[in-house]
Amino acid sequence: MGKALYRKYRPISLATVVGQDSVTVPLAEAIKTGTFSHAYIFTGPRGCGKTSVARIFAHEVNGFKYELEDSYPDIIEIDGASNTGIDDIRELREKAMIAPTEGKYKVYIIDEVHMLSKNAFNGLLKIIEEPPEHVIFILATTNLEKVPITITSRSQIFHFNLADKDTMISHLKNIVEKEKLGVEDEALKVIVERGGGSFRDSISLLDQVSNLKKKGEKITKKDIDLALGIPEDEKIETLLKNFEEGTETTEILKDILNSGSSAESIAKDLIDKIIEHPTAKTLNLIEKLFNVQYPFADAKLLVAFLESEKFQPVVAAPQVVLAAAPTIDNKKQAEFLKRVEQSKAEMRRRIEESKEEKVELKATSLADSVVQGGTLNIEAFVKDVKNTHRGLGNTLENCGFILEKEELKVYPPKKLVDIFKKPNNLRLLKSTAPGFFINIINTAEEKIPENAIYLKKKEEKKPVSEKMQKKINAISDIMGEDIKEDEDAPF
Repeated sequence: MGKALYRKYRPISLATVVGQDSVTVPLAEAIKTGTFSHAYIFTGPRGCGKTSVARIFAHEVNGFKYELEDSYPDIIEIDGASNTGIDDIRELREKAMIAPTEGKYKVYIIDEVHMLSKNAFNGLLKIIEEPPEHVIFILATTNLEKVPITITSRSQIFHFNLADKDTMISHLKNIVEKEKLGVEDEALKVIVERGGGSFRDSISLLDQVSNLKKKGEKITKKDIDLALGIPEDEKIETLLKNFEEGTETTEILKDILNSGSSAESIAKDLIDKIIEHPTAKTLNLIEKLFNVQYPFADAKLLVAFLESEKFQPVVAAPQVVLAAAPTIDNKKQAEFLKRVEQSKAEMRRRIEESKEEKVELKATSLADSVVQGGTLNIEAFVKDVKNTHRGLGNTLENCGFILEKEELKVYPPKKLVDIFKKPNNLRLLKSTAPGFFINIINTAEEKIPENAIYLKKKEEKKPVSEKMQKKINAISDIMGEDIKEDEDAPF
């Protein structure tokens, strides 16, 4: 019995990993120089290669040859979803103290680490804070935000991305050629689209359809549509056309559902089509399509159309509707404008999150100039943050710093403390200085030490004029209290 394709073509070295250069290049350099962190976090969507790269890295740090079926006692894999308790972590800590038997390092790979309980995380923190020299932790997660900051701040974080369509198609074509499969390019595009950027899912789908035709015959897009229960484009377009014109849609929907397509896949195709050519009426429909999911997905899809058919926009073009001011007499138009504005706000939020994700990746690539010989260059650290995020960098320039071993204490002006507590800003600071704990001090409660380092000197405050002093005294008399100079005034 042959191997499943996703196992057969799983990478066995960092050099053969596809589409994750921002991760594999620095890891390969670490192996080359022999400089390793005691803890790594691999984060990203499911199926993008986190566990595969973790296994490869675990083998390469020890110089082991990697085979998919091999088993080394020094490489221990733990499922965070099944071993969530403090007792499991206590056992891990006890065994971690024992020296490796074959390699230089004992490597623990904890998958779905965000599933650990609070007590388990506290137990894990104890060994990550003071790990034995022979231990390396690789923590994999799809939900980085659920991992406590006490863990993330002591780890090097690597972000994995879903593959873009061109990379995925090229990879699948390579597999098709090696397996001598007959698959049309249009059919591959459908597989890639349904795989959603996941290597594992896309290769599994290719494996699933590889036996649809006899040897020597080409697998077409239509074959894929029928095999995977994907509605054909023509039926989807006809469905949307009838919906726009107010004609029959129920029978077409039932026909597509009866052909084997799932309600979820139909909803996804409809959303994709609407986004290409949106109108006021289809935008009203798209809002309901987002809710088409288990349970009762079929019924939800039918109801989405029935409810949306009642909606009658004032004008067809959404851009014209946006330009028109809603009136008290037209509640439908006002409701539509409100929904569009909410959608726009959500889209802006997602775009900002995407930008912040890119910021973190860029900061990771700059980190080499910040940490040299195990020492943090504060000036380079601030400069790199500023190159990546100008606003945060400018704010950082006005902070005081104290570097103690692997901890950088940051003393921001009182009014700026909250800026540094935002999760995305904290992640940027940590990824710019891997291996160092960034500690933001609340200067409203703790006084800034006299030996704090400032990169930007405070400007001398200009003396208050006699006229201004009289005004201050007058206001002070009215308020019945002294008006003190603002210690947090800008430099």
